[in-house]
Amino acid sequence: MLQLTVLIFAGIMFASTAAIAAEPMPPTEIQTTFFNGQPFTAVSLSGAKFKMTFTPDGKMSREPLEQAGSKSFGTWKINAKGFCTAWNRAAQNCFTVVPSGENKWSVQKVATTIATTVAVWSK
Repeated sequence: MLQLTVLIFAGIMFASTAAIAAEPMPPTEIQTTFFNGQPFTAVSLSGAKFKMTFTPDGKMSREPLEQAGSKSFGTWKINAKGFCTAWNRAAQNCFTVVPSGENKWSVQKVATTIATTVAVWSK
């Protein structure tokens, strides 16, 4: 009986953990939520804050909010798992977006099977 109770408890805990883990947003949802010309805030892992604007025509801008720096420009495109960006003349990088709270999303770079959060977006 004790083994059955432990097994049931373990199953409940696993199910609860799986329900909490958020799935990446579908690319079309990323596009309609963020790539619509409306600015939003991005915070990098170092704490730098930016005003981000992605326009429907595939262009984007990033403007520092709290520190010195200049506005950057680039391009974006949707891919099968999320989106890709290229800032100024830098190489393209691809990301997924995962909901992480009320009006917050984690932007993650996926390398093979490991996802690393690179920024948090908020509206």
